[in-house]
Amino acid sequence: MLATPYAHAEGSAPPVLADGFGLTQVAGGTVTHSDTDFTITVTTPEVSGPHRIRIFLPRDYRADPAKRWPVTYFLHGGGGTVDDAAAAPALRSDSMITVVPDGGLKSWYADWVMQNTPVGAANWETFHLNQVVPFIDANLRTIADKDHRAVVGLSMGGSGALHYAEARPDLFGHAASLSGGLDFDMAEIRGAVLATELNLTGAWCAVSTSTPAGTGKCTGYGPIVDSDAIYGSPYPVFDADRVWKAVNPAATGNLARLTGVETTIYTGDQGLIDHFTDIAARRVKARMDQLGIDSRLVAYGNGAALSPTCDGGHNYGCWSAALADYIPRLQASFDRRGAA
Repeated sequence: MLATPYAHAEGSAPPVLADGFGLTQVAGGTVTHSDTDFTITVTTPEVSGPHRIRIFLPRDYRADPAKRWPVTYFLHGGGGTVDDAAAAPALRSDSMITVVPDGGLKSWYADWVMQNTPVGAANWETFHLNQVVPFIDANLRTIADKDHRAVVGLSMGGSGALHYAEARPDLFGHAASLSGGLDFDMAEIRGAVLATELNLTGAWCAVSTSTPAGTGKCTGYGPIVDSDAIYGSPYPVFDADRVWKAVNPAATGNLARLTGVETTIYTGDQGLIDHFTDIAARRVKARMDQLGIDSRLVAYGNGAALSPTCDGGHNYGCWSAALADYIPRLQASFDRRGAA
């Protein structure tokens, strides 16, 4: 049985959350970073291995036990971890709960075609949407409707954020992608996915993690898996790449599902990676315009107009600034949509 969303006295201990929705917490796996910042560790049959979920609570969460809060889900990049969220201060908002679920080193936020690889079960989309979201709503005082739930991600997570909003527009009323690999029709984006599968560390891996200080190299993408493991064959021969096409966040049919979802896309255009994320972002914006779906594109180029910390590249110097721009706008939208 699930616990009633907790009312907790002042203090540094994290809330006690109840198992459910296929998630089992690991004993001793909770880490308290502060009174409003803690990490739990869970297991699930959907994804092999234990996985962490980091949670930021508003400072006034405990002060008003009757109040409910909007929720933002933040999806980290390839080679990253839930702790990357700490590199973006805007995510520690006092107007919403922020949940950072583990996205693995190379999940691409998908239910993989192959489940018998060296990484084992890999139903990441099911884990996040069918388990983590209801688990959070059952255990914390959320406003559990799409108008007060957002999904935001960067790099690999930027692709995941748009895909999740397309797959479940009933769950998310807000979506934002930062330097996302959005268009699977682009050979360069497919190449990035293949690089993660084959653990070919390079620029995407090196800058998609915040450790150390947003400029150091990540530790890689984990065990090598088959190049068809996530989405099947990437080659457009005899419809072999049909899964890529079906889940492509930039596909017109998928974008049409974002009607009513407040969608924002950020990207620079400097360096090898954001040169291509900029192309993908502009394609998505143009297609949404053609569909008559409102969206906001912030193509900040070399970053000069965004922040002194941003060089227009694929890094937290830009993403932290983009989130500092986005989160207050999201807060205002939550407020406009009122309480539950």
